[in-house]
Amino acid sequence: MTVPAALAEIVDDFEALGESDRVTLLLEFSRELPELPDTLATAAMEPVPECQSPVFLSVDAADPASVQLYFSAPPEAPTTRGFASILHQGLNGASADEILTVPADFYHDLGLDKAVSPLRLRGMAGMLARIKNQIAAQAGDPNPASTP
Repeated sequence: MTVPAALAEIVDDFEALGESDRVTLLLEFSRELPELPDTLATAAMEPVPECQSPVFLSVDAADPASVQLYFSAPPEAPTTRGFASILHQGLNGASADEILTVPADFYHDLGLDKAVSPLRLRGMAGMLARIKNQIAAQAGDPNPASTP
């Protein structure tokens, strides 16, 4: 699996734990999602309808060597908020090329398949796909869906 070092470290942390401890770690991540900067309003962000909870994201790929990610997820949705935080901590500041090569199903490596419903896991995949699409669109790719 080819992922940025920060995301690989997160995956390793999850893999080192037992099933119940993975859920605890996911909940810890949910508490670590940074607040949005004052200059960014949720209304200007892209919704992620694949998520069961209202999640919004914004991608700034103006500097393809250091992509900046922003997420808004409600505190009452800790699973979804945890997924957003994992993506933020694992991908924020990575290069566009590094992010575009992250496998769409990398979340299986977190080992949460038994503890989290497939529908919720698809929400994380939806967030990653939208990040990749925004990066491709900002790079001028006429067909962002073709990005790996």
